[in-house]
Amino acid sequence: MSPEMVITVIQRAFEVMILVGGPMLLAGLVIGLLISVFQAATQINEATLSFIPKLLVTFLVAVLAGPWMLSLLMDYTVRLYQAIPSMIG
Repeated sequence: MSPEMVITVIQRAFEVMILVGGPMLLAGLVIGLLISVFQAATQINEATLSFIPKLLVTFLVAVLAGPWMLSLLMDYTVRLYQAIPSMIG
């Protein structure tokens, strides 16, 4: 297995990881930012106020984007398993 092949496999794994985790993290970030702006505008200093909305939005994104994320992970795994013979020999 050549160093280029290892780098390619790791690079593709990072790409898949970012694509799968990115939408949920981005949605949580946006909701957290909106709630922080609301808290700053109303001067409400409650740290737990943003927890439930972030949790709900993250869950909603996971439900809505779940099939896409699962197909992405399955495609990566199948391609990785199919590439094993060429990696070994």
